[in-house]
Amino acid sequence: MIANFFQRLTAAKDAPLDAGDARLALAALLVRVARANDDYADSEVAKIDVILARHYPDLDASGAAALRLEAEEIEDSAHDTIKFTRSIKDAVDLDDRMEVVEALWELVLADGERDAEEEGALRLIAPLLGVNDRDSALARQRVEARLA
Repeated sequence: MIANFFQRLTAAKDAPLDAGDARLALAALLVRVARANDDYADSEVAKIDVILARHYPDLDASGAAALRLEAEEIEDSAHDTIKFTRSIKDAVDLDDRMEVVEALWELVLADGERDAEEEGALRLIAPLLGVNDRDSALARQRVEARLA
């Protein structure tokens, strides 16, 4: 299963990922950011499930949790953030990638703290998704306003 995913991810530069693989790549990216500070808290796990269920309305709570569990396995085996970002960039238009960056900021800010490692991971990931620093900062501000 995991090996097949990585084969499809590697081949994504030739053919865009299908919707299921793009979902899995996004979920793995969320997990990667949450784990950036080596403190994968229960609140982050719960936030990932909420983000996935909101981003993919056809997922209920158990479906979102199942996707996250699969993403955790994928993220454990992955050494390259660029593969995830490239597959999302190739499969998702810019407006939706902005939503991805906003979701990542929501995760980073979920515990009320701006953790340096998580924020650093996001500052690396956003440009790889084709989202510039200014737009990423605006996405962060929108999330902060919603959370206030």
